Amino acid sequence: MRECGKQVVVCFPFIGDFVGGSHMSALGLIRNLPRSRFVPLVVLHDTDGPVADLFRREEIDFEAAPVVNRLERAGARNGAAAVNVARSLPALVSFLRAKNTAIVHTNDGRAHLVWGLAARLAGSKHLWHHRGDASSFGLRHVAPWLPSRVVAVSKFASPRPGLFSAAGKCSVVHSPFDVMKTIGVEREDARKKVIAAIGCSAETKLLGYVGTLVDRKRPILFVEALAALKRLAPQVKFAGLFFGNALNGLDDAARSRAEALGLADCIHFMGFRYPSEPWIAGLDALLVTAVNEPLGRTLVEAMLLGTPVIAADSGGNPEVVEDGETGMLVRADDPDEFAKACLTLFNNSACHDHIVETARIAARARFSVERHVHAITSVYEELMGVDGIQRSTSASISCDHASI
Repeated sequence: MRECGKQVVVCFPFIGDFVGGSHMSALGLIRNLPRSRFVPLVVLHDTDGPVADLFRREEIDFEAAPVVNRLERAGARNGAAAVNVARSLPALVSFLRAKNTAIVHTNDGRAHLVWGLAARLAGSKHLWHHRGDASSFGLRHVAPWLPSRVVAVSKFASPRPGLFSAAGKCSVVHSPFDVMKTIGVEREDARKKVIAAIGCSAETKLLGYVGTLVDRKRPILFVEALAALKRLAPQVKFAGLFFGNALNGLDDAARSRAEALGLADCIHFMGFRYPSEPWIAGLDALLVTAVNEPLGRTLVEAMLLGTPVIAADSGGNPEVVEDGETGMLVRADDPDEFAKACLTLFNNSACHDHIVETARIAARARFSVERHVHAITSVYEELMGVDGIQRSTSASISCDHASI
């Protein structure tokens, strides 16, 4: 066991049944927290699920939550969810106290409420990391009173000011990206890997959709954009690649739409690929069709890797992409606009090269892990205060759970 009496324990609870961008961002923070000051305690409700697999691959230690309840998504629609939360609280409160937890850092909607309530009852501070849009019920009606602080991933995701609002205790902190991890990726090798995986010719343009197939990310629009490209430039050979798992049968819906539009042979469902960098680097362009997306991770990853981005002018995308400089912004939900932007990249090498280089420089400057960790730990220190940090120095904390 390591002696970590000078450190503040920060609990990161996750449901564990689904991998998303929030897990990648949290992983970057957890791995890079300064251990001289903070000890991460990762807790999973599902220790056999995909999040557990991810953390094992990354050699991030975790513990099982003290309750079996996995907070199913659909449960929030009925009274059973409230009963489950109430039953979970005593065990979670005891757990937090036993671990001398100073801060509970929640990263998704299902964890915010139950772990936030547990943190309040246990006497811990609660940081609500908001990764949805500003219209979400929890941000508008729960965040104003439950958490100690709120961190939003973009201005778009931040709470709107008002009489009853969390805006006064919210900071914008962009998600972290491992810049060094992208530097060594060879684009030519990556492209050959993608071509080999789908069996297309070398001159084929590779257009990607990277992310979970959910309605907000508009997977059907991605298919329709490719259909528009085929109509506007039938001489161009291209392939559309979906990288990500699907919810609510949207992969089948996208497949059916592709068949209806005569694109069945051009669309490839690649599933979730980890690590994603070699696959994104192999693309000729990333199409970010999502609307009201707070801040998509793949958009920044593509910029770092030298893959040009065409994004909907919606949500947090304009906070990252400067049209014509670091990417291309097009009218949301307009497949023809996406297709025309693709043709601009294909036919104007000067524009293409300018966007690639400018985007890479901007992304490295704005989205490094170091900047993210500094911003989040500053929030931690504000939450604890000087007295809180000093009190933790004299506390004896057993931290075998935090050896990462």
